[in-house]
Amino acid sequence: MRKLAIGTLIGLAAASIGAAVPADAAAQPRLDKLVKLKDIRQHQKDLQTIATYNGGTRAAGEPGFEISTKYVVKQLKKAGYHPTVQDFPFDYYKEKTPAVFDRPGGPSYVYGTDYATLDFSGSGDVTAVATAVDPAGAGVGSGCEADDFAGLPKGNIALVKRGGCNFSVKAGNAQNAGAAAIAIYNDGASPERMGPVQGTASTPWKIPVIGPTYQLGTDLVKASASGSLKLHIKTDTFSEQRTAHNVIAETKRGRADNVVVMGAHLDSVTAGPGINDNGSGTATILTIAEQINKLGKGIKNKVRFAFWGAEEEGLLGSEYYVAHLTADQKARIALNLNFDMLGSPNGRRGVYDGDDSEGAGTNPPAGSGAIEKVFTDYYGKRKLATSPSAFDGRSDYGPFIENGIPAGGLDSGAEKLKTADEAKIYGGEAGKAYDPCYHQACDTYANVNTTILDQLADGAAYAAQVFAGSTLPVNGGRVAAPKAARAHVKHAPAGRLLA
Repeated sequence: MRKLAIGTLIGLAAASIGAAVPADAAAQPRLDKLVKLKDIRQHQKDLQTIATYNGGTRAAGEPGFEISTKYVVKQLKKAGYHPTVQDFPFDYYKEKTPAVFDRPGGPSYVYGTDYATLDFSGSGDVTAVATAVDPAGAGVGSGCEADDFAGLPKGNIALVKRGGCNFSVKAGNAQNAGAAAIAIYNDGASPERMGPVQGTASTPWKIPVIGPTYQLGTDLVKASASGSLKLHIKTDTFSEQRTAHNVIAETKRGRADNVVVMGAHLDSVTAGPGINDNGSGTATILTIAEQINKLGKGIKNKVRFAFWGAEEEGLLGSEYYVAHLTADQKARIALNLNFDMLGSPNGRRGVYDGDDSEGAGTNPPAGSGAIEKVFTDYYGKRKLATSPSAFDGRSDYGPFIENGIPAGGLDSGAEKLKTADEAKIYGGEAGKAYDPCYHQACDTYANVNTTILDQLADGAAYAAQVFAGSTLPVNGGRVAAPKAARAHVKHAPAGRLLA
């Protein structure tokens, strides 16, 4: 009963704020009309050029990321902002040469097809007997407990199934148990979890950490039952501590005690230039930042633009930013909007599931459902279908919702496979990834669905204008702080200016 009442109130509030936008339109321009696809594409083209001339990547810790940071700062300054750059340390990782995986005297497996190297794998050249770890319980928690490795002879290669806990937990347990290497094979839980395991082991390890496919992994587990299966794994990796950056800028107008944070990650993976992931989000909010001040007095709440660093290393930039806010600074953030991958070639119009109708289990902070409704109402009026995106904390909104800050956003899909129903709605090809170039060298300027990108950029701009005007359905609008207090509000931890 109470849940229904709260949901009804949020729905009514969201409806009232949506109705207020057209009324204001006579007095101010519409931001979704000011934000042009050609400007977004120009920023993407510039990011591509930066990557092309800097090793083909814009990954944190690489020259391409440093130049991308300078580019965003210069564009923001040109638009009249006073951006700050927040530095933070992180563990840099690079795979120097592709890993080798084979059975001595038997088949050699194909890198990228049969297996991948997990980020932060150690270097090593290991030939040893393979032992399956907890095969009966695999997928429920294989390798998630130290006791799972009790029967593993020291110096053996551990075969562990994905699932139950983070890759780092499995790698740590294997290393502590004396394993010479660990192969974390996929769990087959869904079509996109049949191929090589691609991900991060989070922190540097001493032992090789690779990720075979589901089929190869299960075949190797069966073969290991004899106790004589030998495998050869060779990895060549490098890691050290480096510095990454967040770029932060905000509108001059608007209340400083009720801030709307719009974020997108600036870095790519080391494998490619990342022009969809996430040059598309970066280019979109940069274009919104360039146009939003034309709303003039329509900006009642400050809009803060955040370009996060080292997202691909585990949301490190946004985590650092939120962790270094005081309790008062967190309280002054009304909501977070996140945009990560907006132009996937085989994409869809995804809206973060803020009301948890899909049951992702993150218990979204109150107000997140209202943010979702602002997006779905906008597309509904345009007679454009949307699909709920899992609100699982996988992108840079994660640290915000962990701290009770409402969040929402848009995406066009990553490595998951488009369904037949989605293909009917959005076009494209069923059974193929939303972005076939996800985390690959082919994620270039040409890797785009311009229709989806244009439509999602429109939604991002619309939401920015709505919440710049009022956050009533999200947090009640918040009572303004006294004038003297507002004058001394700082928007973020101390940063540095970058010329």
